[in-house]
Amino acid sequence: INYRNPRIERIEIALDKPIGDKSLKIVAVSDVHLGHGTGKEKLRRYVGMINRERPDIVVIAGDLIDNSVAPLREERMEEELSGIEAPLGVYMALGNHEYISGVGECADFLAQTPIKVLRDSVVALPGGVQIAGRDDRMNRNRLSLDGLLSKCDVARPIIILDHQPYNLAEVDAARIDLQISGHTHHGQVFPLNFITDAIYEQSHGYRKWTYSHIYVSSGLSLWGPPFRIGTRSDMAVITLK
Repeated sequence: INYRNPRIERIEIALDKPIGDKSLKIVAVSDVHLGHGTGKEKLRRYVGMINRERPDIVVIAGDLIDNSVAPLREERMEEELSGIEAPLGVYMALGNHEYISGVGECADFLAQTPIKVLRDSVVALPGGVQIAGRDDRMNRNRLSLDGLLSKCDVARPIIILDHQPYNLAEVDAARIDLQISGHTHHGQVFPLNFITDAIYEQSHGYRKWTYSHIYVSSGLSLWGPPFRIGTRSDMAVITLK
């Protein structure tokens, strides 16, 4: 039940920076782990959930792919991913499982979809909101947070996608408007949630820090056995105003 019925987290965030229109509706997901465990039928259901929210943009905070792109190609999952409806685009940061699956092969597969992968790069939306994707920590040569911010206009809103939610105090000190992460699965199975709570400054859910708004997804799907105990799969609908 906890796995098959993802919770939809609805979050409203008021910023003191201009965003163009009156609001920006974001659907944020992470840790879909497409592969043999999460196949095309489940993906079709997830895409339906996303589209029913009528988002302006969709962001994917890593681990879209599980351990190999082979089952995605076999089932032609690019067909379902191409059905995501977001007029301002679909953006993704890499996770550790994209590295496990082979970054080059993942890039080739994702090139068949509308998903724009951001690897230490930034895209500005028409209203001025900036989406910055950090490469995963698996890349030891990824840009520092300051290096990534040097590509941004700090006078305008900055949303960072960073798969693994480490060093969140540093994010807050840099006054990032919003960071979206995943990776933890909130432990997935009790009592592992106590371990993730101990490892990470924020292991799941939404929190307003001193300056930054941070959301850590428990994962739209999961890794390994198809069940959760004491945790819930989730998807966030974030409205920026």
